[in-house]
Amino acid sequence: MLWATWALRVGGMTAHSMRGPLPSSASNSELKARHRAMWASGDYPSMVETFLLPLGPRLVEACGIAAGMHVLDVAAGTGNASIPAAERGASVTASDLTPELLAAGRSLAEAQGLELEWVEADAENLPFDDESFDVVMSSIGAMFAPHHRDVADELVRVCRRGGTIGLVSWTPEGMLGALFRTMGPFAPPPPPGGQPPPLWGSEEHVHELFGDRVEFRTLQRDVLEITAFERPRDYGEHFKARYGPTIAARANARKTGREAEFDEALNRFCDEWNRGTSDRARFEKEYLLAVGTRQ
Repeated sequence: MLWATWALRVGGMTAHSMRGPLPSSASNSELKARHRAMWASGDYPSMVETFLLPLGPRLVEACGIAAGMHVLDVAAGTGNASIPAAERGASVTASDLTPELLAAGRSLAEAQGLELEWVEADAENLPFDDESFDVVMSSIGAMFAPHHRDVADELVRVCRRGGTIGLVSWTPEGMLGALFRTMGPFAPPPPPGGQPPPLWGSEEHVHELFGDRVEFRTLQRDVLEITAFERPRDYGEHFKARYGPTIAARANARKTGREAEFDEALNRFCDEWNRGTSDRARFEKEYLLAVGTRQ
């Protein structure tokens, strides 16, 4: 999403400081359309295959998903968590705002002989009945919807009482939070009323969003280690070619004659966050695993 590229542009942003007037119905529809188009650009499915695959199974395991459960994966993308849940015998609905990502996920599931329901849906306004699911989860997906409170309300609404809500989100202090800060000065203006995605990786923000509606049994930070790139700056080239938010920020920089400046900032970022050598890159992306019981 576009807000992924400007998130945390200003140091010290909080959930309270980012709240503002919500967009009108017409402007919100336009925003969602831009969001869909942006995630359909590049090649996000290949990014999942390159280094994001471990996150889905980690979330499924933490949620205790088993055969016979009714599971909703919100902002499921290509099904990185949906497909492992279906492999356990659960009845899985994968929802996402971007139909191209759902199509890619459906193809992956069919290749494995798995049956899932794939539904185009907005995380801020889910088309499901109250208390429809035993487990409602999202792996680095729902965090990118701009209106966090609306998303949290929907996750709670569609989860049955006593059911499980599980989330994996990048943290503000981790590598992805730093990437958003790096790209922020080059990105389009933020949407009205939007909040930075990495706030979902803050324990305080999660508690604020859900309050006493969810009792969290797991709030744990962990690191996704990435060793898929030979040189540090290959990571940046990968993002420029495949990741919608990076593509959008770079395109905006091009319009203002700052494309070279953007590329240099991204190169510095890759060098700074490399934990390997100049010949074999290694990155660590911190995320928050949050799993709780719907009260």
